[in-house]
Amino acid sequence: MPALKVKEIRQMSREERLKKLEELKAELMKLRTDVKAKGRVENPAALRELRRSIARILTVEREEQG
Repeated sequence: MPALKVKEIRQMSREERLKKLEELKAELMKLRTDVKAKGRVENPAALRELRRSIARILTVEREEQG
């Protein structure tokens, strides 16, 4: 999954951001489950990138609320 840039996130509507956030959280949960079951994951950098993308979306959301 390619990294989400802040510029791309800001161009999304609020509904699109929330939908993307749910998709990313579901994917992160799946990868974490794989790690627990198998003991490792094929691409460990994917976990880090997912967490960062989630954080970027949440940051933009909070900026627009405040």
